[in-house]
Amino acid sequence: MKTDFLTSKLRPLRKTGLDIQVPRHHEIIEGDKFSWVDLQNPDRKDVEELAQKYHLNSLNVEDCMTKFELPKLDAYDDHIFLMLHFPPLDTKKGMPKFRQISVFMGNDYLITIHQGDFKPLVDMVRVCKENTDLHRRQRLMGRSASFLLHEIIDVLVDDLLHMVRKILGNLDDIEDIVFDEQRTAARQISLLRREITTLRRIVNPLKRLILETGKHIQRFATTEENLALYFDDVIDHVDKVIETLEESKETMEIYKDTDFMLSTEKSNKILAVLTILFTLSIPATIVTQFYGMNINLPGGLETGSWIQLGPYTTMIFVILVSAIPTVLMISYFRKLGWFTS
Repeated sequence: MKTDFLTSKLRPLRKTGLDIQVPRHHEIIEGDKFSWVDLQNPDRKDVEELAQKYHLNSLNVEDCMTKFELPKLDAYDDHIFLMLHFPPLDTKKGMPKFRQISVFMGNDYLITIHQGDFKPLVDMVRVCKENTDLHRRQRLMGRSASFLLHEIIDVLVDDLLHMVRKILGNLDDIEDIVFDEQRTAARQISLLRREITTLRRIVNPLKRLILETGKHIQRFATTEENLALYFDDVIDHVDKVIETLEESKETMEIYKDTDFMLSTEKSNKILAVLTILFTLSIPATIVTQFYGMNINLPGGLETGSWIQLGPYTTMIFVILVSAIPTVLMISYFRKLGWFTS
């Protein structure tokens, strides 16, 4: 077995006036019965050369060079073309909602084309190129191109399972925040809902495409290979992802409603306290406004201060006149149950 590695190149991209160097990788790995060509961030010239060599459909070449194309499967007499979407490795601002991988597969070749770094796929290429794990390399390259395609899809779907487990962990964290009165979970809920929605948009068409691929790929397999069983296992994993995402979506809706109700209840409590304090201050405000007027009032400036109880008799009278209605209101509110927790 022989491995051919073409030196990686840098392809400049123009962005906001700056040249950003994006690594190009063009790897050719020879197996027992087929060749695997992996293109990462390729130029159109690289893909067109492969299209001419393997007689690929020009429309499919155009599709795989488009950054945002719908997932699809095209079956021809001598090869198939498959385009799949998977979530990006990170969710930094400005990153796309998905990354796509394009696959051309015939009897004696497999071509994978992808923009960006699909870590599970890159790890497989590294294992086959550097011979770091001979057993795994033999499993990947020692059978057929269709079996290798199954392994690629399987490892990418397994990566979805890891992402779903992270979502479940985030759900547990959000549950703690939702029932913590000192913290708000609105932002965390919105971000996680966005992740769940993005994954659902990717995974739902993925199941249909994998089912169709399993039907068309068997004709490229060897007679002793029954790839239907292998693809059934992948479908089981996709079903688990879909089921978990649906449950997570329902749980997020519950957390959203709970957070809204608890936040509303907290706001209502604050408004109730402020309203009661304002209401209880009304008698004192009215009494002090009367004594601030330029009219004759008992104990006022014109009639002279009362001194029956000392020099502060007028102040005591004003405080009592303000406090008695307040005490009566407190008793009435308590009877209505407004002070109960």
